[in-house]
Amino acid sequence: MTSDPSARLSRRSLVLAALTLGSAGLLSSPASAAGAAAGGSGRRDGAAAPRITDCDGWGAREASEEVVVLGTRPERIIVHHTATANVTDYSQQRAHALARAIQTYHMDMQGWIDTGQHFTVSRGAFVLEGRHDSLAALVAGDRLVRGAHCVGQNSVAIGIENEGTYMTEEPPAAQFSALADLCAHVCRQYGVPASEIYGHRDFNSTSCPGDMLYAMLPKLRQDVARRLGGDQTASLPRRPLRRPPHWAADPAALAEYLPAGLLDPLRTR
Repeated sequence: MTSDPSARLSRRSLVLAALTLGSAGLLSSPASAAGAAAGGSGRRDGAAAPRITDCDGWGAREASEEVVVLGTRPERIIVHHTATANVTDYSQQRAHALARAIQTYHMDMQGWIDTGQHFTVSRGAFVLEGRHDSLAALVAGDRLVRGAHCVGQNSVAIGIENEGTYMTEEPPAAQFSALADLCAHVCRQYGVPASEIYGHRDFNSTSCPGDMLYAMLPKLRQDVARRLGGDQTASLPRRPLRRPPHWAADPAALAEYLPAGLLDPLRTR
């Protein structure tokens, strides 16, 4: 999902970030349950929202500087994959550890102020807040935290990471369903049509979100439209006519894949 044009390190460096996670970091903090409950706030129309663990809930560090909150709504949703191992550890503990590793990589190796994406969906179908204040902005429905997930789209799109690498296999059914639930919630809160759900590769030179997950985007749009009800349609989105002028200036900054087995040590702890 790496897309900050100033970044010069490949996402492969994330394996180093993962190794900095000590065993203590894998223990669920007392705030985890509270964070998850806090994320269960209602939609603007009063209905139940997806259960989302906030930054405190998964043990996030503070952002290195204040995140930018824009007084505008996003225009679209952009789907990513984390390019990490397709593990069978579907636990909440694993999801929280992944969120911490991604933040460590983004802040310490990419030099960003915080996690780049707004939300992450684990293979176990846990939904996590990414960049600080993203959840509060979503609940309000009238503002957007500026992200760092897709060159040229960071001020106009919600970025959602999905744990795993989906070039040759599909995400687990529960994860895909959680993604659809989250996308539908984003669409309701911000007034984004189901047709405005894209893949990272639609805008940047990258294989993200993987061939298989990208091929599932029409189904995702349809599933989201069904959740929205009414007269929502799931027509194909408008393909971007122009890429950002600097989109290919630094291929390393847009590198997508990580070594096989990334975060595997976390599975045995």
